[in-house]
Amino acid sequence: MKTIILVRHAKSSWKHQVSDRDRPLKKRGNTDASLVSNVFKTKNLQLDGVYSSPANRALLTCKIFMDNLNYDHTKLSIKEDLYDFGGEQVIDFLRSLNENYQNVMIFGHNHAFTSICNIFGNSYIDNLPTSGLVVIDFDVKSWIDINKGNTRFTIFPRDLK
Repeated sequence: MKTIILVRHAKSSWKHQVSDRDRPLKKRGNTDASLVSNVFKTKNLQLDGVYSSPANRALLTCKIFMDNLNYDHTKLSIKEDLYDFGGEQVIDFLRSLNENYQNVMIFGHNHAFTSICNIFGNSYIDNLPTSGLVVIDFDVKSWIDINKGNTRFTIFPRDLK
């Protein structure tokens, strides 16, 4: 079995005059990412790999999760393919993952992540919210074979407040 954990970056700030890649998180983004990651921690899912988009907002969200999950920061891989808003690059990335990995967490962006949740999961998600987390299981031995999977659970900030 293969499992992906998709996390949309936390709420970012638009008040700074910076490029899209450099946008920081809002205070609410930090709070929501901590909230979701602490609930996720109770699920006791062992992670084999953690990958993030190079965008600041995704990386900062990822680091909040890694801190709360006590995951070694040196094991984080930053992947340009995850700075994708359509989803095709992310799907190609997923299908090329290390076959020894069973549970992989990725941090990225919409609309790619909402699309991927609906392409691969069996529960429709209208819009994956910021800091939203979705776990999808696949009954396959190889990442190249992922197709329709089972949406095991979601964790959305609005459901925790």
